Amino acid sequence: MKQEKILLPGGAGLVGQNLVARLKAHGYDNIVVLDKHRANIEVLRRVQPDITVEYADLAEPGEWTRHFADAAVVVMLQAQIGGNDYRDFQRNNVDSTRHILDAIKAGSSPYLVHISSSVVESVADDFYTRSKREQEEIVLASGIACPILRPTLMFGWFDRKHLGWLSRFMKKQPVFPIPGNGKYMRQPLYVGDFCDVIISCIEQRHPGGVFNISGQERVDYIDIIREIKRVTGARAAIVKIPYGLFYMLLKVWGVFDSNPPFTTQQLEALVAKDEFEVIDWPGIFGVESTPFAKAVDETFNDPRYSKVELEF
Repeated sequence: MKQEKILLPGGAGLVGQNLVARLKAHGYDNIVVLDKHRANIEVLRRVQPDITVEYADLAEPGEWTRHFADAAVVVMLQAQIGGNDYRDFQRNNVDSTRHILDAIKAGSSPYLVHISSSVVESVADDFYTRSKREQEEIVLASGIACPILRPTLMFGWFDRKHLGWLSRFMKKQPVFPIPGNGKYMRQPLYVGDFCDVIISCIEQRHPGGVFNISGQERVDYIDIIREIKRVTGARAAIVKIPYGLFYMLLKVWGVFDSNPPFTTQQLEALVAKDEFEVIDWPGIFGVESTPFAKAVDETFNDPRYSKVELEF
């Protein structure tokens, strides 16, 4: 089983980089990653030189589909998370999914694990949410039985967008702004735990179903920031500013940055008061849930991977 070919479309991002590291720790070595983010592909090649990593635009049919001919497992990871142009979300979350499902059907009928998102049940209505809902509907309608995993906000090694970006900003700036009172409940999920769930699916061949993989602890946004500051030793002062001013500053930032680290849509999602179902996924998949404080410490202080940064 450890020799079976595991194919990771979109595997150079946060989950993929962590998953490769943990698959190798479990003894898997026949791993193929398809991705189009060239800088992060190079990071993966440098950190994991003994796996196959190939550039591929999954939103377009191409030679990359040959990898499905003998794949035993496909973990569908590709995702457009941020940005101000809906066409990027359409290509990278929706069009790519159609092509991958077609390749699965034409190939060796590999076991599929689909990585969805908790936002499909969010009250928010932004580009990411719309495209992930459509993506999940396409997978469900495909007739391919597979576990569909819906993680909440993830953090961990190689995190460039979420807690990782927040920590880097905090280290560089004397002031860290918080919108409003900062009391916006989050359910952060340690990506190491999520990867263990994926590996459980691979090893146990869990049948089809939709699983909400929510963080087991409810933590306010401002307390997440305080925990990052504690663990990293950052000196930035945490300052609350009015929500309207924060929104306006993000809007101005978006005018000058085509791929901003935080958008007004993401701010609206932050304050949307979502609360996602917490199921017993540690029991269902036979994995342990890492306490939030310990997971944050591992994220920023692990000697192997905590200093490896992906490009935003």
